[in-house]
Amino acid sequence: MKVIRKITNGILIIVIGIMHTQFALSADGFIKQFQEFSRSSFFYLFKDMEKLRVIADKSAFESFAAFWFFYFGILLIPLGFLVHSIEKKYKILPHSFTISYLIVVLIGCYMMPESGMTFFMLPQSIYMLVSNYLKARTEKKTGCPE
Repeated sequence: MKVIRKITNGILIIVIGIMHTQFALSADGFIKQFQEFSRSSFFYLFKDMEKLRVIADKSAFESFAAFWFFYFGILLIPLGFLVHSIEKKYKILPHSFTISYLIVVLIGCYMMPESGMTFFMLPQSIYMLVSNYLKARTEKKTGCPE
């Protein structure tokens, strides 16, 4: 039970970021696109953006999706470390952050309903909002952080 209490929302965000990044590089994800990226040494991946706009080639869209899928996972990791450090120091997160995070996740769920946003990040963001609210309420009643 002590281990579960030490798991912060930041750690959950880090785990989601790692899973996102790992899936992007897996055989079921975008490994084909990353093998193609490696041929250009991961430099200037979308040099044919004009071609992308004109032709709307499926492979170009898959490459673009692969990049953003991977990059989003990478971005979640430092966000998770930041959230974790704030939770460790102050015990609760700013309410404005938890609401903003939930709104960003809800927009992602609306735009991509059958994605990790809906299945992983929505439950985590609701958990973060509720647990933070309860911690803040407890702190207000007792006058000190837990």
